[in-house]
Amino acid sequence: MSAVVAFLLSLSSCASVIPPEPGAQLPPAETAVALGVERGPALSRLSLTATEAARALASFRESCPRVMSRTDGSALTRPEDWRPACTAAENWGTGSPILFFFSYFETVRVGDGKAHATGYYEPEIAGVRTRQPGFDVPVYGLPPDLVRAKTGDAKPLADGRMPRGRYDADGRFTAYWDRAAIEQGALMGRGHEIAWAQDPVEVFFLQVQGSGRLKAPDGAVMRIGYAGQNGLPYTSIGKVMRDRGLIGDGPGQYPASMQGIMQYIREHPAEGKALMDENKSYVFFRELTGDGPLGALSVPVRPHASVAADPRFVPLGAPVWLDLDRREADGLWVAQDTGGAIKGANRFDTFWGAGEQAREIAGDMSAPGKALVLVPKGTLARLGVR
Repeated sequence: MSAVVAFLLSLSSCASVIPPEPGAQLPPAETAVALGVERGPALSRLSLTATEAARALASFRESCPRVMSRTDGSALTRPEDWRPACTAAENWGTGSPILFFFSYFETVRVGDGKAHATGYYEPEIAGVRTRQPGFDVPVYGLPPDLVRAKTGDAKPLADGRMPRGRYDADGRFTAYWDRAAIEQGALMGRGHEIAWAQDPVEVFFLQVQGSGRLKAPDGAVMRIGYAGQNGLPYTSIGKVMRDRGLIGDGPGQYPASMQGIMQYIREHPAEGKALMDENKSYVFFRELTGDGPLGALSVPVRPHASVAADPRFVPLGAPVWLDLDRREADGLWVAQDTGGAIKGANRFDTFWGAGEQAREIAGDMSAPGKALVLVPKGTLARLGVR
């Protein structure tokens, strides 16, 4: 089951490429160190290829400024631990990428090391910057009236932050417009549209992914990414369909995949629209000007190089070795992203880029296996791991 479908079937509130908001707190006991770690095999025992090492080195280099300036939620590393490897990466030039990892990293097994990986991709849908015939579905930027409540105007959330919503004409804080209201025109004509798409179903799933590309008839591409969410709870339409007996392997049921869910919505337009409206959560976008969608580290995620992971168990920016039942996902990756459905030790979401091939691989990716986390040399000795 792909990460997209896992997300649809879960009760999570954001997809894997949506960065967590500043201030989110992780329970202190839920870390790699608290779970237990042990020394893994020497890197020389792993079947590392020059191609995958080169991809991982490039992604690691891009992550270094963030790795050296952020707190590691896994409790495995400190910002200063990364400095030797990052300095070397910056100046490595044309040297052997395999030798780079041999020289600066050691492996650690988190928990029992048993892993599960899914896949995600960057959707590409038909869209244009300026409204024109056939492109009537608004893609909204973050509305300025979507704010957090002032202290005393609402009950704080479980993590201590104030909820998101809006202030009405009388100055009272209230919930923001839900999906149905927004799609019925609650924001129309306010100038918040950053683009226009062709297909409302594709826009819905673009919101699930959290980022993507809009391709115009003339071939022009606009890359967009997550800007915010309306503050209302996420309802999994896949879970709703499963609970109603609509997906499964039986007669008349639809496949438990993104494609199956989309097929149901298209074949039952009225019921499909009502189903999507049950998810009151609504995602807003912003234009991205870089050469890739941004992950949780605010650096681009790269095809067959970046994975999403749970930062409680993997330092964001750390290389990760995967040995899975799906050979195409084996090898060295870099943890640069997080995801609402990517929770727990050794749970990963592999990124495959854009296009139909990426969509097919990601949509079908579900593989058990084993995982190792690469940390700077000396980390295990400091932690007292023999």
